[in-house]
Amino acid sequence: MKIRGQVVVITGASSGIGRATAYAYARRGARLVLASRSRAALETVADECRALGAQALVVPTDVSAEGEVRALAAAAVGEFGRIDVWVGNAGTFSYGAFEQTPAAVFRQVLETNLMGQVHGARAALPYFRRQGSGALVLVASLYSRVSSPLVAPYVTSKWGLLGFAEVLRAELRGTGIRVKVILPSTIDTPIYQHAANVTGRAVHALPPAASPGRVARSIVRAPARRRFATSVGHLQRAVVPLHRTSPRAYDTVTRFSKKHLELRGEAPLSDGTVFEAPAAASPVDGGWRSGVVRLILWASAAGVAAAMWARRSRLRA
Repeated sequence: MKIRGQVVVITGASSGIGRATAYAYARRGARLVLASRSRAALETVADECRALGAQALVVPTDVSAEGEVRALAAAAVGEFGRIDVWVGNAGTFSYGAFEQTPAAVFRQVLETNLMGQVHGARAALPYFRRQGSGALVLVASLYSRVSSPLVAPYVTSKWGLLGFAEVLRAELRGTGIRVKVILPSTIDTPIYQHAANVTGRAVHALPPAASPGRVARSIVRAPARRRFATSVGHLQRAVVPLHRTSPRAYDTVTRFSKKHLELRGEAPLSDGTVFEAPAAASPVDGGWRSGVVRLILWASAAGVAAAMWARRSRLRA
């Protein structure tokens, strides 16, 4: 598919996967419409995309507000005349047991991660239908197919998003409008530093963390691919059959990983960026793949595998 000259809307464009996706499209000559809650953060990313030779329009948008998302789509069409690709990427994270997670945090994660995508589809589809073409690329998660303790709002939002995308795929078949889903596993982005956290323990990314650039490349390629869903992070994807066929063993693994890998050390209670955006643009990477951190996480992962093997041996004895 020819990308040069395409009009691409990217939500959550000021950090992590969204920022990496903006760079990937900029290098290919797309015309970009960048959205997130912070104008200052977006201007930083837009300037860098312009330096790569792309046109970039900044539209501050809270995707949980449907009116703002409709205004985003209208601004894109007003500036460039059309929308070719809508990348729904904005997302927030929360750590904590369900009963300890404030209801407002739970609701806002769903409003951003799930309803933000619904609002995006409602805003983009009328233009796609008018054109007779367009691609809706929704960034879901490995957590759209598996679960884990202490992240109920995120898992709920991502399971709902995959179901929503499945419905859209069926309803839009034959219209010229493509619906694609990206399913990243752990990605090295600042989302973990930005997560709400009521556990009292410090959050770490579950190893191994893949590069945001890999997800960005999958997003760029998705509209031209036949496949509906693209996974990024194949090692962690291997747990999907375990989740399906042996829930008890899967729960044992996830409880161990939460206790020994993801939540280590002390940390203050925080709403993270669930309600308020950072004032400045956040990096593409979160630092979870760097030197010593990667060594520690890989060693911890090896410990998980050893514990599982020991448990299986005891059960067989």
